[in-house]
Formats: sequence, structure tokens, C-alpha cells
Amino acid sequence: MNYRHGFHAGNFADVLKHVAWMELLRLMTAKDKPLLVADTHAGRGGYDLGGEQAGRTGEWQDGIGRLADAPAPPPVVRRYMDAVRAYDRKFGRHAGPLQHYPGSPRLTRPLLRADDRCVLCEAHSDEAALLKREFAGDKAIELRPTDGYAALKALLPPPERRGLVLIDPPFEKTDEFARAARAVAQAMKRFATGVYALWYPIKEEAAVIALRAAVADIAPRAIDIELALAWPLPAEGLHACGVIIVNPPWTLDEALRPALPWLARTLGRGTGARGTLRWLSGTP
Repeated sequence: MNYRHGFHAGNFADVLKHVAWMELLRLMTAKDKPLLVADTHAGRGGYDLGGEQAGRTGEWQDGIGRLADAPAPPPVVRRYMDAVRAYDRKFGRHAGPLQHYPGSPRLTRPLLRADDRCVLCEAHSDEAALLKREFAGDKAIELRPTDGYAALKALLPPPERRGLVLIDPPFEKTDEFARAARAVAQAMKRFATGVYALWYPIKEEAAVIALRAAVADIAPRAIDIELALAWPLPAEGLHACGVIIVNPPWTLDEALRPALPWLARTLGRGTGARGTLRWLSGTP
């Protein structure tokens, strides 16, 4: 496994994924009952935007970097930006451009309540070691240096009877779309009422269509959000991605729907940029 998310931290795909993830967390923790939060591919937790990896690609500059001064962000984007700035301030910065970006574990941590349980999985040994250092001494976080797909079998169903799972694989293997679809199907069999968020890249249309159809077949209720920086898609690089959310909380679509066109206008690269929300199965 050669993937390092540090090269892509804070890019447009992170923006879409983390805006949706934070709104899911906000809605799921609004209910006064314990919650399991699981992250199958957690990465290292936080990222230095001026470091070797993020600094080499500079992808964050066309992602989170464009949002810093964008006017009139929708509420879900504003809350996300507040969380990103709060993480950056932990490093002593109170003004100027962002220098540190929170991965999903760091966005999750401030929203956890005393009775919630958070399990972070990371199979890459180097990233797992950095994740362990990021949360050293934090008893609210359980770290598992293991394959996140396999960990779901042990985690589900949770004793809390409520669960929110982020499935965010690197998609570096040729069968990753099929593996992700199987993971959702197996998780649903073990814990049908769990809330699952699956991020995926959009490069090959056939693979994306098959993934959406597979989820629609097994999930009574599922939405799909998509952000494309240009359309038609350029041949090289990643210019579009999506997040499928199974068993979305009732107001999630209302919160995300107006934010997606705003993100497309703010982050888009020329004509054709679009941000959309569709129901794959069920109704609002």
C-alpha cells in the first residue's frame, strides 16, 4: 500500500467529504443516546499543509484554500470552516493562511460526547504510528492498526445500538469499488440501522454507476452527493468525487442540497462545474 493522504489533504475531495461528515456528526450527536463512530481508513489524523507531502502537490490551495475568504458560505460549510480554523489555532496560529488541516479523526474528536465511542482504523503502519502520536493519551479514541473493512465485522452491531461509519478507502486497488460495495452490504447485514458514509472518486463512469446501483439494491434509504469541478471530466487527474450516505438522518438532504452548488461555484474550474444531491433509494 503506497497511498499517503498527506499529498491530498484539504483538496476539493476532502472538502466535500468533510462537509458531509461534520453534518452527519452534528445530527447524530444531537440525539441524547450513545453513539459508535468508526473510521475505516483514518490516515494520520492531522496534516501540515506546508509539509513535504501537502507542500509538494499544493492541492489544498484549490480546495480548503479557496474557501477561506469565499463570501456567504452556507451554514454547513461555515461550521466546517470553523472546525478547520479551530484545529489550525491549536498550533498557535490566529491569523493568516491555514497551515494545518484536520483529517476526519480530528474533525470527529471535538463533537464526541462522554458516552460516545470512537474507533479509528489505519492499516498502513507508518500512518498508524502517526495517528497514535496524534491522539496519545486520549482515552476517548480507540486506535486499531488494521484493515478497516475487516474491523467492521468485529465492530458491528455495536452495543450502543447507534452507529456512524466513515468508509474512505484510497481506491488504489483495481477492485476497490467492488470491495467498498461488499463492505457496505456486509455492514448492512450485521447492522441494518447504522449510518454509513462512503467516499468514492469519479473517473470511470461504469464503476460509479455499478457502485450506486449496488447500494440502491441493499439500502432502503440512501443519498448520493457529487461534486465535479468541470464537466465533461478532463482525462487526467481527479476532478470529481462523491459520497454515498446510507440511512441519512432526516434533515441531512435539506442541509447539504444548497451547499453543493455553492461548492461547485467556489471550487469549480471553468464551465460545467456542478454539485448535486440525488436519492438512490427511498424518499426524503
